[in-house]
Amino acid sequence: MKIKLDENLPLRLAGILEAMGHDVDTLHAEALLGRKDSEVWEAVQRDSRFLITQDMDFSDLRRFAPGSHHGILLVRLRFSKRRDLIRRIEELFRKEEIEEWSRCFVVATGSKVRVLKPSQEQHR
Repeated sequence: MKIKLDENLPLRLAGILEAMGHDVDTLHAEALLGRKDSEVWEAVQRDSRFLITQDMDFSDLRRFAPGSHHGILLVRLRFSKRRDLIRRIEELFRKEEIEEWSRCFVVATGSKVRVLKPSQEQHR
């Protein structure tokens, strides 16, 4: 999967996901730190990447409807310490069928995953 990690995620996560076989870009590596969300979004779409973020600005389903982009994983942990974020995202990528997340809007909490597919909603 081609992934872009938002600046609000630990950089160490890039290496972990790359070791799992994913092509990972970070905002840090692309000198996009501190840029407006619209600029980040343009870069994500231009590069056809799946965005992983904690930024609630990317949570508007009207603006980011499933099927209108390459995919978003919004991670919402109650306590988002770096190690907890890494552990939860690594767990998702090991246990979930992430290859089916292309073009989907995915919200993950500490215990649940909600996958919104184009023209269809699926809860787990």
